[in-house]
Amino acid sequence: MGKITKCRMCKSSNMEMFLDLGTAPPPHSFLTKKQLKEGKEELFPIRVLMCYNCGLAQLGYVVPPEKMYTNYPYETSMTKTGIEHFHGMAKSICEKFSIAKNSLAVDIGSNVGVLLQGFKNMGMNVMGIEPSNVAQKAIANGIPTIQDFFGKKAVNQIASKQKAKIITGTNVFAHIDNLHDFMKNLDILLEENGIFVFEVPYFIHLLDNLEYDTIYHEHLSYISVKPLVNFFKIFGYELFDVEETKIHGGSIRCFVARKGKQKVSSTTKHYLNLEEKKKIYSKETLQKFAKMVDEHKKKLKSLLLELKKKGKRVVAISAPAKGVSLLNYAKIDNTILEYVTEKYMPKVGLYTPGTHILVKNDEYLREDKPDYGLLLAWNFAEEIMKNLDYFKKNGGKFIIPIPEPHIV
Repeated sequence: MGKITKCRMCKSSNMEMFLDLGTAPPPHSFLTKKQLKEGKEELFPIRVLMCYNCGLAQLGYVVPPEKMYTNYPYETSMTKTGIEHFHGMAKSICEKFSIAKNSLAVDIGSNVGVLLQGFKNMGMNVMGIEPSNVAQKAIANGIPTIQDFFGKKAVNQIASKQKAKIITGTNVFAHIDNLHDFMKNLDILLEENGIFVFEVPYFIHLLDNLEYDTIYHEHLSYISVKPLVNFFKIFGYELFDVEETKIHGGSIRCFVARKGKQKVSSTTKHYLNLEEKKKIYSKETLQKFAKMVDEHKKKLKSLLLELKKKGKRVVAISAPAKGVSLLNYAKIDNTILEYVTEKYMPKVGLYTPGTHILVKNDEYLREDKPDYGLLLAWNFAEEIMKNLDYFKKNGGKFIIPIPEPHIV
């Protein structure tokens, strides 16, 4: 924990910072009124380093996981888009590899069990591993889940009964600090011809679309294909296929197996060439990106201040971790935004970490009729705007912050 001096994939110390987003509290640590009055928020640095040995972009500081995952508010069942994506993913994996019924699928960071429900629907045995309190919801929904981090204890508990044909991790691989231990545990749990499938936001999209709001404490690594290829070789595994998906602003789905067990597709080479062509590992590219981030922050804040100056009322809509991260970095607080709305009830009545904006229920928009809503969960913009069409009918306008702040 704390400051890192060696790359978490290749262990090289040839790393340099290319982006500094200042300090912020963990993005899920919403505050009660009492906590707000006490004013004891813990701030941690958000600085991104590039490893010039293997090409992994990563945070230079690791917040202890217990400060982030004990009361984790994100649920994969919160959006229709998310549910369709995960059920589609389970179906496509089963069909792509002709998975036999009653084989075991294990999902790491299984949340409320949406992806595992998809595998269950395909006739597979399922088991989730989830450290946060949402594991209890999965169990209540009939998805067997171990409430723990992915470690030796949980792995041995499962492997002693049945080894996994499929192990999945969606948006979890980038959250892991000790990836070497992770691979050792995966090796115990995965059957000889098993497949590890994981999804991560793609570093190229982060750079191309200025998705700097996806940089926060929980996302320790910002992943591209080149470092993955070298990393899996260390453990006798290989990245044999890569697919792109639209979820979370553009992700890659990576397929990994023991060396020689699967035919290596040409897509891996395609992405390696693309990364080379786009020069995503060059200092010049990364410095240019950092400059654009700084300009974007100023542009967004001045747009909001301009609207306020004209006497317009501005609120935020949705309070995901990326939104909290954006507000903190751009210093957009309760003097600019009157409140933020959420459909997820446990956040309602609390205050956003760092910027201290009160969270109200989405329904409040009906009666209050503010002029503008800054849509922080821009990756689900279409779905949210459809759900809140009454806001628009009442004369409200949405502000989409990424990649370029614009009003719709």
